[in-house]
Amino acid sequence: MGKLVIFSAPSGSGKSTIVNYLLTKPELHLHFSISATSRLPRGEEQHGREYYFLTPDEFRQRIADDEFVEYEEVYADKYYGTLRSEIQRIFDNGGHVIFDVDVVGGCHLKEIFGGEALSVFIMPPSIEELRSRLVKRGTDAPEVIDVRVQKAKLEMEYASKFDVSILNDNLDTAKENVYQAVKKFLDT
Repeated sequence: MGKLVIFSAPSGSGKSTIVNYLLTKPELHLHFSISATSRLPRGEEQHGREYYFLTPDEFRQRIADDEFVEYEEVYADKYYGTLRSEIQRIFDNGGHVIFDVDVVGGCHLKEIFGGEALSVFIMPPSIEELRSRLVKRGTDAPEVIDVRVQKAKLEMEYASKFDVSILNDNLDTAKENVYQAVKKFLDT
């Protein structure tokens, strides 16, 4: 059976960039767990690639049918969750699961999988830098960025609940630190 690697961070911390970097390392045998969400796609996102995009009603039905390992209503009618079928798909193919989830989801997954999972928190250098990254990303309106920044302040308080916390003030250094932590975990 495979292992699980959980990545969480405030929006704009570089978490997805680091996860994508790890996915280019074939020796790790990591496979991305595609989360389900009830939000609309952003930019070039596609159903079944970055997320399974569901309506809020479809999401609630799947909750009722016990199809999620974990889920969270992050904002009103904006659900995110991990489908049981995703984890099974990856294990059936002989891989390890890598998650890119919010901090509450990351904590839930760690509670569920315990020692079979490594939880990694990506810490932004500062709230100001985080805001700058979100603005440069150009995918959200200013009021959405304000909400994300306020949420980030709360999310950063969760860092101590994770097995490893990596500061992303230099992307290359953060990538290398994450790679070493993940490789060590998978090799044990």
